[in-house]
Amino acid sequence: MPPLPTRDQLQAEGVSARKKLPPEALATWRPAADRPDPIALLIEQGADRIQDLIPVRYGRMSPSPFTFYRGAALPMAADLTARPSTGLRVQLCGDAHLSNFGLFASPERAELFDINDFDETLHGPFEWDLLRLAASLVVAGRSRAFTAHDNRHVVRHAMRSYRERMHEYATMRAIDVYYSSVAVARRPGR
Repeated sequence: MPPLPTRDQLQAEGVSARKKLPPEALATWRPAADRPDPIALLIEQGADRIQDLIPVRYGRMSPSPFTFYRGAALPMAADLTARPSTGLRVQLCGDAHLSNFGLFASPERAELFDINDFDETLHGPFEWDLLRLAASLVVAGRSRAFTAHDNRHVVRHAMRSYRERMHEYATMRAIDVYYSSVAVARRPGR
């Protein structure tokens, strides 16, 4: 087995990947000319599912663009495969949308923020989870009549928070990353 790369080698790989595909290159999306029909993908996916539950799934997806988006990880993955990638591959959540994050109680009864759904996990480009999260923030914001400016602000804040956390984790030992957590600050009066 080859030796694991050093922290400096990993950092150099990240810098190289960012030059190859700067974040701005991921900011826009246009459907590919040969894009599969999202509804056809969902119907095809349903062939391997419990047939009695398919109408339940579609019923949960139908109320709004956001509820459709929540259930449409496969069509988004199909869209993402046509996009450029940094080549940095990780084990993805695969369904990193807004509703799959939440608050949890630690054994010490502290409130922690984390992701809660891994039924779509797969090996893929690290940016896919970030793109799914960013898109979910915009779709949710639009459904709440947020302005385009406010939606951009929310996405930028989320991506900055991710970048800062990853920068912090890059200096830590793997075991310390494993045991790290994001504590939830309580507002006064709560």
